[in-house]
Amino acid sequence: MAEPTTRRRKPDAQLHPRITELSDSEDLPSGDDISQTKPARTRAKIDDEDRTTTGSILVDILRVITFLFLASSSLSYLISGGESFFWGMTNPPNYLKATWWKSKFSGPLYLTPAELSQYDGTDPTKPIYLAINGSIYDVSSNARTYGPGGSYHWFAGCDASRAYVTGCFAEDRTPDMRGVEEMYLPIDDPKIDKFWTKEEFEAMREKELQEALKKVHDGLDHWVKFFKNSKKYAFVGYVKRPKGWPGTEPRRKLCSEAAKGRKRREIPKEGDGK
Repeated sequence: MAEPTTRRRKPDAQLHPRITELSDSEDLPSGDDISQTKPARTRAKIDDEDRTTTGSILVDILRVITFLFLASSSLSYLISGGESFFWGMTNPPNYLKATWWKSKFSGPLYLTPAELSQYDGTDPTKPIYLAINGSIYDVSSNARTYGPGGSYHWFAGCDASRAYVTGCFAEDRTPDMRGVEEMYLPIDDPKIDKFWTKEEFEAMREKELQEALKKVHDGLDHWVKFFKNSKKYAFVGYVKRPKGWPGTEPRRKLCSEAAKGRKRREIPKEGDGK
C-alpha cells in the first residue's frame, strides 16, 4: 500500500498578497524596524512642537516682563514729575507712604505734648512729627529741614503755633497764642495819645485790637493751610491738651524779636477827623 502523501498548503495569495510577495522577494522588517516607521515620525513631530511651544512661552514671558518694566518706569516718571524712572522719589505722594495708609485705616492718633516730643527726629527709628493749631503732621520726608540740625528743627516734636507768627523759634515753641496780637499794636505814649479825646482813643484802640487779632489769625491760618494742603506731609492726628488749657499755664510775654516791630502812634494831622 502506498504511503499517504502530505500536501503542503500554499499561501492564499488572495487573502495575503503582500505576505506572499514578501516571502518570495524580500525579507520582512524586524520588530525594531516596524516600531520606527510612523510612530517614530509622530514622536519627532511632537518633540518639535514641544520645543516650539516652550520657545513661544519664553518669548511671551519676556514680552510681559518688558512691558511691566516700561510701564513701571513711565508711571514713576509721571508721578515723580520727571524726578525718577525707578520710584526713587525724594518726596513721594502721600498714597505711596505707609504712614498715610496706616492713618487712613487706624484713625488719627491722639498724643499728649510729652508723647509728641518723642517724635522730634532724634530717634531714627521714629517718624518726625510736628503740630500746628493742634493738628499733627508727619514731616519725615523733609528730615533735612525738620530733623536734628535742620533750619526748622525747632518745630519738630511740638506744637509751636506761636512761633509761626512771632518768628521767635527758640522762645515760642508753644501753641499758646495769648498776647501775640501785641506785636501788631502800637505802643502807648501819653505825649502823643493826648491828642485824642477819651472816647476817640478808646474807639481807636478797639479798632487796633481787632485788626491785630485778624493779623494773628491770618498769619497762623496761612501755615495751617500750608500743612493741611501739602502733598508732602501727611496728617497724623491731634494733640491732647489738659483740661482748662491754656489757663493752666502762665501768660507769656511777647518775645523781644516780635516786640521790635511795634511803633508809636503818629500825631494826627489836620483833616484826619480831629
